[in-house]
Amino acid sequence: MQLRWADRAYLKGWMGLNRQGKVFWVMMIFVTALYAQPANGQASSSGNTADSEGTTAGALVSRPPQVWADAAVAHELKVIDDDGTQPLRFRVHKIDAKSDTVRVEVETKLGAVARLVERNGRPLTVAEDLAEQERLRGVMGRPEEFVRHHKRDAGTRQDTIELVKLMPRAMLFTYAAGQPQWKGFAGQQVSIDFRPNPAFHPPSMAADMLTGLEGRLWIDARSGRMVRVEARVLKPVSFGWGIVGKIYPGGTLALEQANPAGERWVYSNLDMHLNMRVVVKSLAMNDRMVASDFEALPGPVSMQDAVQMLLAMHVPTR
Repeated sequence: MQLRWADRAYLKGWMGLNRQGKVFWVMMIFVTALYAQPANGQASSSGNTADSEGTTAGALVSRPPQVWADAAVAHELKVIDDDGTQPLRFRVHKIDAKSDTVRVEVETKLGAVARLVERNGRPLTVAEDLAEQERLRGVMGRPEEFVRHHKRDAGTRQDTIELVKLMPRAMLFTYAAGQPQWKGFAGQQVSIDFRPNPAFHPPSMAADMLTGLEGRLWIDARSGRMVRVEARVLKPVSFGWGIVGKIYPGGTLALEQANPAGERWVYSNLDMHLNMRVVVKSLAMNDRMVASDFEALPGPVSMQDAVQMLLAMHVPTR
């Protein structure tokens, strides 16, 4: 069996990722898969889809659903490829099979810097906190390692952006019957159901993952931004003809976005329940991520300044 160059590169990258990297791939491909217009749709050039807060539900669904999808795609690319000019400080609570941690993160132009503040629902011990402070000082003393680490992240992000370009052929969209509103967002929403486009033929190994999801997304009617996505795995989804791995049917994913400041929208909640195989190892992913306590910073932050901010924090210990 011959692998194309792009598939060989993808396979090498996948095999080199740690478990969290695999979660990132699944999450980001899932996120970016959901906003494409049907292949025969007409794209909209408008960046702001709704005319006003007072637009009626009937008027919102009078245009083709792919118009909303097109606007959401344009906005989502900005979320994925944020340049750090409007940085945030926030808390991230992550739960997976191996850990339950809370970190405070500060965004920089090169990537986020984080300080661990809780583990398994409890504050760190004094010794653990001192070790975390020492780790952060080491980050500041070895900036080349920080840059190298985030260059790898940038490569994964660019691969994800490339997948977005395939999305216009990957999904079909229809308005959800009755236009149900998600109660976690105060503004009026447009709800759209999606399913795989049977005419889509994945051109690469990574694109195989786009063929087995269906679900619903909610888009803020005022801004055209996605606020929530729910998806379920319809059928086995293979990576590289099943050689690299497979996601089994029945899995569910939910993702939410928040608007903490100005034009900044960020991923605020991820809830993932997947059964999958990576090469020969079976994995059950029951992962949760919640970001909260967003604080907008006045301007771009250097890695060194971010470390200093985190070291200056008061962190309760036990």
